[in-house]
This record gives sequence, structure tokens and C-alpha cells, in this order.
Amino acid sequence: MADRNYSAEDAKRDVKAAASETAAELREGARKVADQARQTLDDMAHSESVERVKERGAELADAARETGREYADRARHEAERLYEEGRRRAGEVAGHAEEYYDEVSDYVRRKPAQALGIAVGVGFLVGLILARR
Repeated sequence: MADRNYSAEDAKRDVKAAASETAAELREGARKVADQARQTLDDMAHSESVERVKERGAELADAARETGREYADRARHEAERLYEEGRRRAGEVAGHAEEYYDEVSDYVRRKPAQALGIAVGVGFLVGLILARR
């Protein structure tokens, strides 16, 4: 049976963790591209071949584009995975809510006076809590 303790806070925490991980990977990729760009600038300072520097710049641009595509794909796949996980969990929660609704309905049918008393008590408590705000 599915874990009934998974809450919206748990889902929010999972999404934040996935976003943090993806952001860290993006920062690492950007750092690598920046390091390569610095290396190219160093090469330019010490090289006499402008054509070679142009080629290196084009290589770096291509590498940056490819890295960007890779990270975008990773982020897209992670978002899809989280979306599907959320849909699955929402379905589980709906199933549990339906089960509890059936249980409560059955209880109210069997013991209407007791159910009414509980509802009045809960309403009174909620009223007290809201009145103190």
C-alpha cells in the first residue's frame, strides 16, 4: 500500500531538492564554460593565429549550446518525473479521501446523534480558535 504520510510539504521539499540539484549542475556547467572561455582568452593573448582563436571560440560556443541543451533536457525530464509523481500521489490521496468519506458516511448513518454531537463540538472549537484571531 502507498505511503499515507506523503504530504504537500513533502512534495514541495522534493521539488525544491530537485530544483537545487539542477541549479547546482547548471552552475557547474556554466563554470566549465567560463573556464574554457578564460583559457581561450589566454590562448589569444599568447597566440598569433587569429583564425585558431576564432575556431576555438566557435568550439566553445558549440559546447555552451550543447551543455545548455543537456541541462534543459535534464530539467525537463525532472519536471516531467515530478509532475507524474504528483499526479500519482494526488490519485492516491483522492482514493484515501474517498475511503474516509465512505467510512464517515457509514458512521453518520449508524450513529446520527453522536455524529451530530461531534460536529457541534468541532464547530464550537473552530469558532473559538477563529474568534481569538
